[in-house]
Amino acid sequence: MLEKSLRPEVALSFGENGLLMKKNTVVFEKPPLGLREQNKLEKLQRIKSAAKELFTELGYDAATTRDIARRARVGLGTLFNYADDKRDLIFLIYVDHLNEIQQRGIEAVNPRKSLLGQLVAFFSLLYEDFAGNPTLSRILLRELTFYQHGKLSVEFTENRLRVVDTVRQLVADAQKRGQVRSRENPSVIALGLFFVYAGAVRLWISEDNPDLDAGLAALRKQFRIYINGLDPVR
Repeated sequence: MLEKSLRPEVALSFGENGLLMKKNTVVFEKPPLGLREQNKLEKLQRIKSAAKELFTELGYDAATTRDIARRARVGLGTLFNYADDKRDLIFLIYVDHLNEIQQRGIEAVNPRKSLLGQLVAFFSLLYEDFAGNPTLSRILLRELTFYQHGKLSVEFTENRLRVVDTVRQLVADAQKRGQVRSRENPSVIALGLFFVYAGAVRLWISEDNPDLDAGLAALRKQFRIYINGLDPVR
């Protein structure tokens, strides 16, 4: 019988004092794959690599599923086992990758920092990754806006909800620490902060040569305005 190995995974939780803390949870790693599963995984990796290369080289509109299948050295029917269409291929490239970045973002959050600092630390990992391939990132963010049907739509919806829930935990902790005076439901505040990020990242990545530092500075400014409010004159 194969023995499963263990690895720690970082998560956010509230301690006994009600403040946010990081904790390590142990998750089981899967046993080694059989030959058939290895072959399927290799095909998947070739398809993802081919799609990434051709979308970057030719653009989303010019690249075809037939081109991608040919470069991946698989039949067109095999490709469609993994993705319904070109749009699905974009998400196939990113789905696991974004989950990893989200986990790293949680690890980058310092529970002792301000809410603003925590938000920028969390989302900066996404900005850094998008800056590495602006062409592909533009395609992802464009197609993600109304992605509701497809092989990976459920996974991407769950990913988005996890991001919003992480922000909710940060907001709730800031409320407990007295950093945020608003008693509004933290879920509502978190959704607004997510909308700020979603708009800011698309505006930034749409530039011809998106500058990472400038993008993060703009994101920080927008978060600060949202957190502080407009403080209207009464």
